[in-house]
Amino acid sequence: MFSWLGRIVMACWRPVSQYARMNKDSNGSSNSNSNNSTHNTDDNDDGSVLPDPLLWCKDLEKHFYGELSFAIVQANQVIEDHSQVETGQSATFVGVYDGHGGPEASRFIRDHLFLHLMRIARENGTISEEHLRNAFSATEDGFLSLVRRTIELKPLMASIGSCCLVGVIWRGILYIANLGDSRAVIGSVSRSNKIVAEQLTRDHNASTEEVRNELISAHPEDSHILVMKHGVWRIKGIIQVSRSIGDAYLKRPEFSLDPSFPRFHLPEPIRSPVLRSDPSIYTRELQPNDKFIIFASDGLWEHMTNQEAAEIVHNNPRAGIASRLVTTALHEAARKRQMRYDDLKKLQKGVRRFFHDDITVVVIFMDDGLIERSVHAPQLSVRGGIDTIGPSRFNIVQETDGNAKLA
Repeated sequence: MFSWLGRIVMACWRPVSQYARMNKDSNGSSNSNSNNSTHNTDDNDDGSVLPDPLLWCKDLEKHFYGELSFAIVQANQVIEDHSQVETGQSATFVGVYDGHGGPEASRFIRDHLFLHLMRIARENGTISEEHLRNAFSATEDGFLSLVRRTIELKPLMASIGSCCLVGVIWRGILYIANLGDSRAVIGSVSRSNKIVAEQLTRDHNASTEEVRNELISAHPEDSHILVMKHGVWRIKGIIQVSRSIGDAYLKRPEFSLDPSFPRFHLPEPIRSPVLRSDPSIYTRELQPNDKFIIFASDGLWEHMTNQEAAEIVHNNPRAGIASRLVTTALHEAARKRQMRYDDLKKLQKGVRRFFHDDITVVVIFMDDGLIERSVHAPQLSVRGGIDTIGPSRFNIVQETDGNAKLA
């Protein structure tokens, strides 16, 4: 087994090292254990337990409407998934940011988007679809400004981008905003008492016919807007996602990269943005039969369907359910390569990217009655991969007895 594993590692090392070409990450992947953070384990054939050193999780925390579970597994040499959960009195925020080309864009979104949303919400005293769009726009503008300031020293900043999935529950209303192919799936109980999965987001990915038609319609003069490469449709032959924050070189001619970066060089300057940064928005009034929402980067959905994920959540204990989803995906990723998950665990970050992506999963449970009741819940800020939990800044101006009050 070990000689076979060694051959796999050597075969994978060169392409993976090229993929993980950029940047040190100040956070990296948190492999430490706190009282609230555990590493998932898997049984060996002899009954012993082998932990996954690249898996981080928060098994169960409280939020205003119920409980939540959070897990991340790293595959890249530098983790490109960043994420956060903010819990407040009467509100819950979830953000999953799946970066590509490096961690800078996803980390920037984590540090700025929520604060933009809170600023806009306090100015208006509420949350709305328009406010979510404005928060996304402010985050995009901020990151492009950062690219502009740093591009001379680091030209590849123009090629770094991130998908962005955000969910907000406030006053019983669920707001979802999405760029890219991370996904939110809600699990609801049917009249026959079966769990039914419903995808709340649209995948902005050139693999779907709808997105390809959208791109062709928006760029009728560009015969190379879509290129089939290695059996996969890619925009300009480079990228699959059609919406993102960042990827400046595909949005503005000023950020074009020269031929010294052939992977990101465009033969002709773009005439109009190739990628979009406006999110798809979904709003839903939560009902008693809505039991949980799964927020996850596309690394999860590569290995299971919406319904399979919902049934796993519905049929298993809440504690550690996010890590259960992650490890189920990893078992499947290993099976596809004729490996065991135990063998996959022995591979180092960077090498593991050849077998699976970084994966982030947040499961938000909504408990009957809590949406309508005023209950005490801690105001917490949890950042994926970081064991420290801090106080949240989740404050939205509400009107109470005619007076503005922070909550």
